[in-house]
Amino acid sequence: MRILLLSFEYPPETGFGGIGTYTWYQARALAKLGHTVHVLAGAGAATRIRTTEQDGVTVHRFRASGPLMRVFGLFGLRRMFWTQNRLENGWSMFRGFRALVDREGYDVIEMPECGAEGWVLNHLSGANTVVRFHSPARLIMDTYDVSRADVVACGAVEHLAMSGARGFTSCSRFLADEVRTRLGIRKSIEVIANGIDLDLFDREPQIDVRQKFGVPPGRPLVLFTGRMEPRKGIELCPEIVGTILERHAVAFAFAGRDLFGYMKNTLLPQVQARTLRGSIHYLGELDLSTVRSCVRQADVFFLPSLWENCPYSCIEAMAAGRAIVCSDQGGMPELVEHEVSGLLAHSGNAASYVAQLERVLEDAGLRERLGAAARRSVETSLTDVHIAERSVAYYRSRFPAATRM
Repeated sequence: MRILLLSFEYPPETGFGGIGTYTWYQARALAKLGHTVHVLAGAGAATRIRTTEQDGVTVHRFRASGPLMRVFGLFGLRRMFWTQNRLENGWSMFRGFRALVDREGYDVIEMPECGAEGWVLNHLSGANTVVRFHSPARLIMDTYDVSRADVVACGAVEHLAMSGARGFTSCSRFLADEVRTRLGIRKSIEVIANGIDLDLFDREPQIDVRQKFGVPPGRPLVLFTGRMEPRKGIELCPEIVGTILERHAVAFAFAGRDLFGYMKNTLLPQVQARTLRGSIHYLGELDLSTVRSCVRQADVFFLPSLWENCPYSCIEAMAAGRAIVCSDQGGMPELVEHEVSGLLAHSGNAASYVAQLERVLEDAGLRERLGAAARRSVETSLTDVHIAERSVAYYRSRFPAATRM
């Protein structure tokens, strides 16, 4: 098949989070299966189509310019930045697609809903388009400091993109149900989790994390990775981390962007004001390779998010065979089986996280068993090729006339 993946997020130029990570793994896995795979990705500034070849994948980067893009910029002047992003993104993807389809032709085009890549394309192209649900704005924007007007307008643009698609997938059953009940998308949604290339993950070189960041040797290391923002549960951390460090000689490490200064101005001062047996370390915003070294060398991976679907941070911790303590909310129970491949704490409940963290910190055997089971789960059902095979099976069932191989 000739498959086009649309995603503004795509490493390295615009590789900001889970959507870009999924698209990167998915494109390479589809190419491994023998399909012709193109990616139309975003760019940091207006540009003509720039094309490169990467690991068997043809990557095109494009961002539109012109009067309409300047009109969309007016939303930013009203602090409606999410809406501005969706409008600019969808228009750029349509323009880029029109330039490519004349010379390439595609059997299937897949895109995320978050980014509204298809708000024009899905209504005007007539193509076989699939929207993949990751994190719709209307489900997560309430956890950010945004205006009500931005929430409504951004949600409307994303809904326009969704409504024009001919097929739908979701990375978790939780999210598929949320889309039906809260967003009113009543069409059939195929649940296909995110995948990871284990061979590539296992081969990636490591650095000595404790030496690089001054983490004391001999202490169990508990790791949090992600943006320091409310949706990731960061506001629970002063109580969780402070209590654990008062009771146990362990090290807590936080890696990720502190966009709003919460780590510097709140979490670190509150924790360090207590009498601690252990230590807390803010590692800053790291490149992906360094983050993965941190994950491999941690003893416990800690994910207290208030809203998640199928996060790559958790999948990578599972791939590394780490003991995981995470929320029982959203799609997490679909990834982590409580008492088998990790421990689930009650969402938003600091005392519950403290209790589960203490269990794994006090029992090295439990950490080993949970981590080994998590790794087996990835090997069985979350490899990149397995996920790509499931996606192709869905494409073929949804668009039988478009199948070429």
